[in-house]
Amino acid sequence: MLRILLGEPPRENSGVLAEAMDNMAEAASMLRKEMNAHEDHDHEYRKLEIWTRGLISSLDELEQSWFAAAFYRRSVVAGYMDDMSVKEQGEYARYVYFYKNGFIRVFSLLDKLGTVLNSLYDLNTSRVKAHFSYFTVLRQFQLLKVHAPLAEELERIKDSYREPLENLRKRRNAEVHYMNSEMQDDLWQRHQGLHDKIRLEDLDSHLEDLKQGLEMVCQTLNVAFRYSNEQWHRNTAGRQAEK
Repeated sequence: MLRILLGEPPRENSGVLAEAMDNMAEAASMLRKEMNAHEDHDHEYRKLEIWTRGLISSLDELEQSWFAAAFYRRSVVAGYMDDMSVKEQGEYARYVYFYKNGFIRVFSLLDKLGTVLNSLYDLNTSRVKAHFSYFTVLRQFQLLKVHAPLAEELERIKDSYREPLENLRKRRNAEVHYMNSEMQDDLWQRHQGLHDKIRLEDLDSHLEDLKQGLEMVCQTLNVAFRYSNEQWHRNTAGRQAEK
């Protein structure tokens, strides 16, 4: 959608993004088949299908936010706020909007996945923490010692993206709980020199963190749903063999 608004051709999914999308679509399809084959009185299959399709939309929106932020960043050439033209200030504001939208969506999407995994594997994470995050769910896998292959792979992905995720988390916390991240940086600069011009944050470094966050989310979704689909096929084959 955003690419069309920006005059760019539609995205063609490839790489780990395409794999994650395909595995989630396969899971949603299998859940739909289960609903059609059984009455699903407790609506568990329907709930999981809705959540899975929601994750597909969320991943699409995260990728588009990163793309739009990168698109507008190309129009920001001044190194200081005071040196920007009115037009460039507008482009910078649009970059900030989509960049913020992106890093907030990274953690929102992971937490949504945590809710799916918690339900799918009966982890009962809410007993540990009422309002749990994706990372709480990872710890619950380890605590219960269940689905070790999945838990180990998800931990490996998390650890390999530790630095960019920590950078994004700090900016998310500043945005959501304290003040927006660029204002916090501006205040620090004003404290250093009251009459100095405000230098822009390192846009390229920030965008790289967001890109890494997107890659981490794609890999995480891909592994989680590939494993779940394999489990589903294995269980289905076992039920059929028993008949």
